[in-house]
Amino acid sequence: MAEQLPADRPTLEAVAAHAGVSRATASRVVNGGDGVRPHLVDKVRAAIVELGYVPNHAARTLVTRRTGAVAVIIAEPEIRIFSDPFFSRQVRGISKELTAHDTQLVLLLVEDRGDYDRIERYLAGGHVDGALAFSLHTDDPLPAITRRIGMPTVYGGRPGWTGQGGGAGESGPVAYVDADNRGGAREAVRYLLSRGRRQIAHIAGPLDQTSAMDRLDGYRDVLLDADPALIAEGDFTAAGGARAMGELLERCPDLDAVFAANDLMATGALGVLRERGRSVPGDVALVGFDDAELVAESTDPPLTTVRQDIEGMGRLMARLLLRSLDKTHAALGVPASVITPTSLVRRGSA
Repeated sequence: MAEQLPADRPTLEAVAAHAGVSRATASRVVNGGDGVRPHLVDKVRAAIVELGYVPNHAARTLVTRRTGAVAVIIAEPEIRIFSDPFFSRQVRGISKELTAHDTQLVLLLVEDRGDYDRIERYLAGGHVDGALAFSLHTDDPLPAITRRIGMPTVYGGRPGWTGQGGGAGESGPVAYVDADNRGGAREAVRYLLSRGRRQIAHIAGPLDQTSAMDRLDGYRDVLLDADPALIAEGDFTAAGGARAMGELLERCPDLDAVFAANDLMATGALGVLRERGRSVPGDVALVGFDDAELVAESTDPPLTTVRQDIEGMGRLMARLLLRSLDKTHAALGVPASVITPTSLVRRGSA
């Protein structure tokens, strides 16, 4: 069936005639199909540019069975997403990769548990080709939703839900991208020890997230006999870091170093240390995690932190998903997971 377009818009038939090829050949080029000789591809593309042809999205979807859109699902309330630079950097990386492949990003936020019904209806409705999801908690219903729908999904962060530790589950390997959280934490604590610190506290992230658990495990790998009183749980926010720092000082007033599981909690801890008359790094050395944009370098003193390539991880997530959707790449197999390296960035706080 020919495309129904306004009279002043060029049709696919017009593109085919201008290029001197059949409509079927022009259609394969427009829709990314194989089997067209390179010189004919060049002719069709030149005709598209010369005529100003814009494909009919609905018709293209029928042909390719693809919408050209990907859902990005962040399992956090809006206030967290827009106050933590981690999320903006990861979405930036995802957006750059999707844009390079002419794919639309659809952002879905989770304000409360009731939002999952809305998200499931949207995903099941065929509006997107796949999903990228991150900041999941261990009881998150999203993995079950995407498995039930059969939605291709790549996760940001090592999976921690039951039966899906990154290995083979009922539906095969879980695709994810993560940083070396445990190794980065070990490097941070070893650095503090090398600076002569002996009472090293840890402000952990929420322990229903694998990144926080892995960073706590890295801390414990180095300090095998660490006093449990030196560990306090935060929530990856500055306010949470401040609360945890207050608890630690009450329990262990002689602590001389703190490793915080992210930079925002480190900034909250820094404020409390200053209020209590503790100098940084003189009395207490402080190390964060993330090397978050506009955070680590803006504190006084600038924050020593573990850098992870947040934007790069976003790009890798999108790349893994797009490759899994591409039949030619899928036939070759797509890596189930990627762990990216971390590095310690030394600044004035430790």
